[in-house]
Amino acid sequence: MISIIIPSWNNLAHLKLCVESLQKYSTYQHEIIVHLNDGSDGSLEWARLQGIKYTHTEKNVGVCLSVNHLVAQVQHDWVLYMNDDMVAAPGWDRAFIDAIESGDTDLALFFGTLIQPETNGHPDIIKQDFGRVPSEFDEEAFLKGYLSDTRGDKEGAASQPTLFHKKWWNMVGGYSLEFSPGMSSDDDLLMKFWVAGCRNFRMVGASRFYHFGSMSTGRITHNQGGRMFVMKWGITQLEFYRYYLPSLRRPDGGNTAGNPHNFVRPTWLGKLRRVRYALRYNYPLDGIEAWDPMSGRTNFTKGG
Repeated sequence: MISIIIPSWNNLAHLKLCVESLQKYSTYQHEIIVHLNDGSDGSLEWARLQGIKYTHTEKNVGVCLSVNHLVAQVQHDWVLYMNDDMVAAPGWDRAFIDAIESGDTDLALFFGTLIQPETNGHPDIIKQDFGRVPSEFDEEAFLKGYLSDTRGDKEGAASQPTLFHKKWWNMVGGYSLEFSPGMSSDDDLLMKFWVAGCRNFRMVGASRFYHFGSMSTGRITHNQGGRMFVMKWGITQLEFYRYYLPSLRRPDGGNTAGNPHNFVRPTWLGKLRRVRYALRYNYPLDGIEAWDPMSGRTNFTKGG
């Protein structure tokens, strides 16, 4: 089975709908663990009353710390990280399990297929409006229409939610704390998996989730994730998405010595930006301090 981890920050209405959808529409019974940042909106009391397994911090510690901490608590080998503003559709887990069983390695990242009211032109997101907030969610219409778009799997692509084997999460170090509170931490994770030898990045077409939108990112001071990414890796995020992931859709799967994008190489653009950002800014520590001057003083507790 799968361990499902969900970080949440005072987002009770979305969290309720998220967890309820997993309980109603999963083919199998999975472990669910929630990390509650703050929890003063009633989400902490709700988790206790529902008997949901959770961890808790009195302040918002961001995605990187909370997700890494959740992974350390899981019982199962395969872990699904999803956001609290997502609703699972029927069959989401069967599709993921089929994807796992179709491969010959656990060094893989699988992603759900998102349905959103707005896609901002993203070709991998399905545009369907079943409500903009939980109180408007049209569950009946969602259940009738979530498979109306017949797209299948897509290799060499990335999205959310993310399914991974905890062995490889631990081997690459999970989310890198220098990306706290979390901007570009997903892209950095993809790069770390690539460097570790992963060439299995697949969006699973039949594993679908409705996504209301980023409910927490608008409330925090953002780290300069794109700048830190290029300083760390020597290429831009756009270059990774434009040249490396698509190479996996080649007939040979992209993982050959003759593929110029088999292993990541710094680019001139990346090198120039790396120097510019390093000379002008003090990333990542200034960004972390700007987001949370009290970082490093965190007390995790558990319950459920």
